Amino acid sequence: MVEDTVGSVANAQSQVVQRRLGVTTSERYLQRLAERSFLSLWSYPCVFRDQGRQNGGREGKELADLLVVFDQHILIFSDKDCEFGDSGDLELDWSRWYRRAVEKSAQQVWGAERWIKNHPDRLYLDPECSQQFPIPLPDPSVAKIHRIVVAHGASARCRRKLGGTGSLMIAPDVVGPMHTASRADGDKPFMIGHLDLARGFVHVLDDTSLDVLMSTLDTITDFINYLSKKEQFVQSGKLLFAAGEDDLLAWYLKDLNADGEHDFIVPSGANGVGIDEGIWTRFVQSPERQAQIRANEVSYAWDRLIERFGMHILAGTQYYTTQAGIEHGERVMRFLAREPRTRRRLLARTLVSMIETTAENMRRTVVVEPSRPGDPHYVFLLLPRLPVVAEADYREARRQLLIACCMVAKLERPTARDIIGIATDTGRNPYMERSEDAVYYDASIWTPKDEAEARKLQQDLGLLTNVTKHASVVQEYPLGAHQLSDKPIQSPGMWMKGRNRNTPCPCGSGKKLKKCCGA
Repeated sequence: MVEDTVGSVANAQSQVVQRRLGVTTSERYLQRLAERSFLSLWSYPCVFRDQGRQNGGREGKELADLLVVFDQHILIFSDKDCEFGDSGDLELDWSRWYRRAVEKSAQQVWGAERWIKNHPDRLYLDPECSQQFPIPLPDPSVAKIHRIVVAHGASARCRRKLGGTGSLMIAPDVVGPMHTASRADGDKPFMIGHLDLARGFVHVLDDTSLDVLMSTLDTITDFINYLSKKEQFVQSGKLLFAAGEDDLLAWYLKDLNADGEHDFIVPSGANGVGIDEGIWTRFVQSPERQAQIRANEVSYAWDRLIERFGMHILAGTQYYTTQAGIEHGERVMRFLAREPRTRRRLLARTLVSMIETTAENMRRTVVVEPSRPGDPHYVFLLLPRLPVVAEADYREARRQLLIACCMVAKLERPTARDIIGIATDTGRNPYMERSEDAVYYDASIWTPKDEAEARKLQQDLGLLTNVTKHASVVQEYPLGAHQLSDKPIQSPGMWMKGRNRNTPCPCGSGKKLKKCCGA
């Protein structure tokens, strides 16, 4: 059953979503980082609530400096750029900066969370409250709120005083008023712990850690996974301290848990861990990380594809869509944006390779199998554009052929539930004007009539009879190191016997070892 379709390249204009720019330089910088990592369709700066207008004012009140909504996740950002004074009294300078940059921002985040839970339908993109927030918010009962304070101004002083990268230390034993108490009462400058145990955990990022996190975890899935597991780790009591957010991130990235996911692993027999300065520096300088960065370059073609669709969806200029507004187009793109960076590497490499190696007069189809249960199947279609065929006729024919390919893919894969079809022009010329179509096929609804129609399409059109299938496993760190730790790395061959063959493969694919690298 075709649920949603969307096409890039401008056509008739429909609803336009007008996003504002951040007010301050730091807010605009945060917006650029968010658009690069989370992409424009899900990142909204300067969101307002209508509370001011309800009280007789002319304009609403700002809810948050940046709001990101994706699936059941809501990321609330408050950004403050405050000078860290130099009075000669470090305790006083820290206390003043903390209250202005961290405490005040946290109050805004908690207030925004309260408003979102109580009034999810009263969020707007403009101070006049004339344009409602375009992405449907998850039900409060299932919503996962991530509270993020971006506090600029302390990194240089922290670096001068403590050395290192300038990232604020993370110290879970520092709670509430202890952040600004006198030294005799436990004051600890440049340390961040629990801002308020009763009001929800707040992630505090500074000049250093903001760039590090959003450039390293530059997909919404990778970023959210880190925030969620960091919150659990800090609240578990097993983190004694971390020299900085960057070192904490390196600890997270160097290990995999039993499910093949990055996690904060505490050594066996230890009650907790302290994470020292320098782990991040060693991580970024490692050959494995450098190889990962090079291997990821192709993956950004996937980001550009999503952003191309997304900008047309926001501008109301998509070639066609199932219904007016952005809801249906956003739902299709959400499948693409849900993919983590390593998976995007495979998807982008497959699509780019198709385009580069297919003759201009040839039709070609590739089916990409899921990497783990629950992931969607992808159908990539290239169709030649003939000069004698009108643009509208070509686009409609390609869309219908893409839907047919998705149906046949379901016919051959009875367990498939979600199928995403992406079609574009055949042609290796990088300068040619290229258009794309995307289809979401809900394969969980499959009737005998659908099966008969799919079988007839396959026979009449010869669909997927000579199809290329991709089910590759992509290593996150291409040099072959599955874990970046100080301990020797064990290869799959060391685990080939007994029950170990049923453990998750260390490459991070999510499959059992015996069905992956140990096959």
